[in-house]
Formats: sequence, structure tokens, C-alpha cells
Amino acid sequence: MKYLHTMIRIRDIDASLRFFCEGLGLKESRRMENPAGKFTLIFLAAAETPEAEVELTYNWGSTEDYGSARNFGHLAFRVDDIYATCARLQSMGYTINRPPRDGHMAFVRSPDLISVELLQEGHLPAQEPWASMPNTGVW
Repeated sequence: MKYLHTMIRIRDIDASLRFFCEGLGLKESRRMENPAGKFTLIFLAAAETPEAEVELTYNWGSTEDYGSARNFGHLAFRVDDIYATCARLQSMGYTINRPPRDGHMAFVRSPDLISVELLQEGHLPAQEPWASMPNTGVW
């Protein structure tokens, strides 16, 4: 058996690509438009693990409410510098729901409320403003 991908439904392609590609650094590996089924599939992967993809599914014209997305759990990514990653996401307007106070773990949510865990390779020393930043919302 081989793990292939995790699928998440999205409401806005541009907003999702901004978060996952510009914010997290994933790369689009392929895209499929299905006019008959009225959906678009966009596959993203991290450079170090191109075989483990995230599939973004956009259903054309859908008004389905995906709720708070808490039933999904989370995606997890190892990052080279958790502070730089969180600072980049925060500068793009995303809330760091669980700041990397310990220099190792943080949580942020995508535009579609998918919880994303960021894990530092090893641990970095505590650093402000992260060390004293409170949690915000849920993740």
C-alpha cells in the first residue's frame, strides 16, 4: 500500500493557493478541470515529499457550508524556520492560532478553516513576540 494524498474542499482557488503556495511554500504539481462534473482538482506537494500530496477540490458554483472544519483534524508540515514561516503567514493576514512559544509547534488555519500544524525541525530557542503571544481562537 502507498499513501497518495489528502483531499480538502475549498471555496476560493486563489485564496487557497495564496495560503498553501505563497504562505507555506507548497508547489502545484498538477491540475485537472472537469467540466462535466463541474469541479477542479489541484494537487500540491512540498519539495521534500513530492509523493505526499494535498488535493484541493473546488466544486464550481457550490454554496455548501463546510462549517468550522473541526471534523477533519489537521495537516502537518515540518518547516525549516518556524518563526520565519509564522511571520510570513502573519504578514499575509493569517492568524497564528497557536503561536510557536516553544520554538517547535504552531497552528494556523487556511482560508477554508483547515487546521495546519507547523513543526520545527528540532527546537529553536524561545523568541519574542512568539514566546509570550496567547492562543487565538481554535485550531
